[in-house]
Amino acid sequence: MPVGQKHPNQFGLHDMLGNVWEWNEDQWAHSYSGAPTDGSARSDGDTDARVLRGGSWNDRANRARSAARSWAPRGIRLYVIGFRLARTL
Repeated sequence: MPVGQKHPNQFGLHDMLGNVWEWNEDQWAHSYSGAPTDGSARSDGDTDARVLRGGSWNDRANRARSAARSWAPRGIRLYVIGFRLARTL
C-alpha cells in the first residue's frame, strides 16, 4: 500500500503499526524494572536479544499497537521483522 493512504494517528503520524515487528535498540528484559526513564536505550538486559515492537501483518489486531512488545535474537531474519528509518527534523 502506498505510504500515507490511511488516516494519521493522534500525533499526525501515518503507517506506524501493523506492517512488521520493528527492531529496537533496547536489549531484552522481562520487565520495565530498572529501565532508563530518559528515553535512552536499555543496555543492561540480555545482550543476545533485542526488543521488537508493534506487531506485524501476520498477527491479530491486538498485537498491532505500539505497546505490543516481544523479542528476538539479534541477527535473526524473518519476514515479519523489519526496521523503521527515522531522522530528526
